[in-house]
Amino acid sequence: MNDLIAKAAIDRRIAEIVTPVVEDMGFEVVRIRLMSGKDTILQIMVQRPDGQIEVDECGQISTALSAVLDVEDPILDEYNLEVSSPGIDRPLTRLKDFDQWEGFEAKIETEELIDGRRRFKGQLAGTEGDEVLITIQEGTIGLKFDWLSDAKLVLTDELIRDVLRGRKDAGQIDETQFDQIETIIDGEENT
Repeated sequence: MNDLIAKAAIDRRIAEIVTPVVEDMGFEVVRIRLMSGKDTILQIMVQRPDGQIEVDECGQISTALSAVLDVEDPILDEYNLEVSSPGIDRPLTRLKDFDQWEGFEAKIETEELIDGRRRFKGQLAGTEGDEVLITIQEGTIGLKFDWLSDAKLVLTDELIRDVLRGRKDAGQIDETQFDQIETIIDGEENT
C-alpha cells in the first residue's frame, strides 16, 4: 500500500526508528519528512489517537526521539528536529483519515493521470474498500489509495469551527472563547 506518512526511502527508515517510540508514548505518527534546503529539517507530525496534541507533549516526544535518533544516527548531515501537530489543514496520510474527515473539503493529488488530471479538489465522501471517495464537480469518484501522492484538508471556516468545537467539547477552550472566535469567523464570511 502507498505510504503517504513517509514517502522517500530515508523517511521510511526514520519511520522504522521513531514510530515504536511515538506509539509507546500513546501517540500516532501522521507524517515524516526530511527536508533539505538552507537548513535540513526532520519534520515529524504526531497526534493522540483522538487527533489532539499539546505543545508540551510535542516537547516530550522531541526529547525522546532526539535520544533514539542520536543512537541510530540515520541522517548523515546536521539537521534540526521539528515535532509538531498536523495542524488544522492537516495532511491526510492514512486511509482512516479520509473517513474521519468525511464531509470536509480536501485537495488530492495522484501519481499518474486519472482521466487526464492529477489534482482533485472537493468534499471527502469517506472510503470504500481501498478507495478514497471525493465529490468533485462531475460527481463522486473513487481514487485508489495507492494512486495518491499527496492529500490535505483545505482550510475553511467550517473546518475551523469543527476543530474549535472539538477543543471546546474537550474542555481545552471555554464557551466564551468559542463564541468570540465564531463571531470573528462569521464577521469574515459577511465581508
